[in-house]
Amino acid sequence: MPDPDAASPPSAPSLSAAQRKKLRGLAHPLEPVVRLGRSGLTESAAAEVERAIAHHELIKVKIAADREDRQRIVADIVERVPCALIGTVGQIAILYRPHERPEKRRIKL
Repeated sequence: MPDPDAASPPSAPSLSAAQRKKLRGLAHPLEPVVRLGRSGLTESAAAEVERAIAHHELIKVKIAADREDRQRIVADIVERVPCALIGTVGQIAILYRPHERPEKRRIKL
């Protein structure tokens, strides 16, 4: 029988256009906390994105690859690390996932 006190795995939030706009504004002054190279999303890079988004909720990821590869890598991130893609600007992807415990959420939408 599953433990009712166990935390459920985080899931990607569904956001309205207004919420995405607010998050883009909040992300504007942020620096990328994770940088991915040509090797793409490795296991260790996915774990680092997971740690960063669990701690910060809203992060920027810099992806040093060409456009097609960046799109593929961003899709991989969103699939492997449940989060919402807020937007991309050049080599930067903005990702969001609220903290799983409501009392610890830093960003109120």
